[in-house]
Amino acid sequence: MHDKLVDAGKPGDRVEVTGIYRAMSVRIGPSQRTVKSLFKTYIDCLHLKKTDKSRMQAEDPMEMENGSTRNEEDTPLDYEDKVEQLRELSKQPDIYDRLTRSLAPNIWELDDVKKGLLCQLFGGNALKLPSGASFRGDINILLVGDPGTSKSQLLQYIHKLSPRGIYTSGRGSSAVGLTAYVTKDPETGETVLESGALVLSDRGICCIDEFDKMSDNARSMLHEVMEQQTVSIAKAGIIASLNARTSVLACANPSGSRYNPRLSVIDNIHLPPTLLSRFDLIYLILDKADEKTDRRLAKHIVALHFENPESSQQDVLDLPTLTSYVSYARNHIHPQLSDEAAEELTRGYVEMRRRGNFPGSSKKVITATPRQIESLIRLSEALARIRFSEWVEKRDVMEAFRLLEVALQQSATDHSTGTIDMDLITTGVSASERMRRENLLSATRNIIMEKMQLGGSSSRMVELLEELKKQISGPEVHLSDLRNALATLASEGFIALHGDNVKRI
Repeated sequence: MHDKLVDAGKPGDRVEVTGIYRAMSVRIGPSQRTVKSLFKTYIDCLHLKKTDKSRMQAEDPMEMENGSTRNEEDTPLDYEDKVEQLRELSKQPDIYDRLTRSLAPNIWELDDVKKGLLCQLFGGNALKLPSGASFRGDINILLVGDPGTSKSQLLQYIHKLSPRGIYTSGRGSSAVGLTAYVTKDPETGETVLESGALVLSDRGICCIDEFDKMSDNARSMLHEVMEQQTVSIAKAGIIASLNARTSVLACANPSGSRYNPRLSVIDNIHLPPTLLSRFDLIYLILDKADEKTDRRLAKHIVALHFENPESSQQDVLDLPTLTSYVSYARNHIHPQLSDEAAEELTRGYVEMRRRGNFPGSSKKVITATPRQIESLIRLSEALARIRFSEWVEKRDVMEAFRLLEVALQQSATDHSTGTIDMDLITTGVSASERMRRENLLSATRNIIMEKMQLGGSSSRMVELLEELKKQISGPEVHLSDLRNALATLASEGFIALHGDNVKRI
């Protein structure tokens, strides 16, 4: 490639190349004139055209049009007409709901999940401060749910829409395959840095299926990508930092095949809390038995096979219009927070934090963290982009709060108290559960101090359990709870455990 064609296509783009196929003789060595009997072939590129119109454009859409004016002179005029059409479309009062219906129309309901995915497609504004600090504008979403709840279908649909989207499965992904790896060039023998899935989907969406089955080594690579949006490499003498400004859309199945609502999200899918807290929205898609819902779902699936799907869907945007709408918004609309929206964000965040303070109690539950307010700003900006608005309004902030609370009520609700508890996502243990464990530990220590003497005879666990049940009111104490408390006391050097016998030391 020469002149203007250099860097016309980025890694991950689908292109159509016009050029001359040439053959070139290769010397045996750089200092020898003798040539090999085999020829090296290459294409001398004359013109490059981006294909795959069903995807959104990551860069300025006009770039593609200008590159193809030699062949299609009327394209820019069509694009101008389309801009007017998109502007008219954005003025419709129900554009938000209409776009939601247009996203994966063959998947029944799941409206709140689709609204979250729509916000991910539009994205927020990346912010870089003069001090050098930067805030990401990409939204990360995790879908957790029972088998057969169309999670992978949603992933495939978003992958088709997103610019430079890479689709990968957790089981078949290694750490270097996700980030970058060093190989040797077969011609020159030099070490070359090859991009992985996350770097290739720069400014796009990386879809990861079977997220729970990914190796720990590969998963640890996502920490830097999801917050700093870079991939740092120090291998084979190559030290580099690559851009990975990508949104991550991951999908996980619970470890026991079915989701257990009595356990936290972390216990269900065995993901580290540090990684889970980096997701802006965590949706639970559960398969609950309900006659009315089941009947409507069955009718919908049968209708897809029985009737013409196009005729059954009313008022839905076609795929080319949807991709044009999203790519135009991403490239031309950069909304800013209005004073009213900023006040509403502050008020709503303080209100979310206040919910954790129970009146007349010293018990405080963290119902929101600073990461949530960053998520809310990104969601509000995405919702303003949907309307082609240059300002984030109060209604955008209220809808962002609603979307976040829908996700949190599913994934971060402590079932013993019924309140949202962010500790469930950040540590895997709710505040009420932690307090219960502390009370159990202190009660066990008191019983051992009362009943047993230093260096005296040992007691059985069953006897201690009976004493505990007499003293502690509330939820029933199980033997497994007592074992955990005794293991903590043993690690402190307070007691010694010999099978089921406990001895004070």
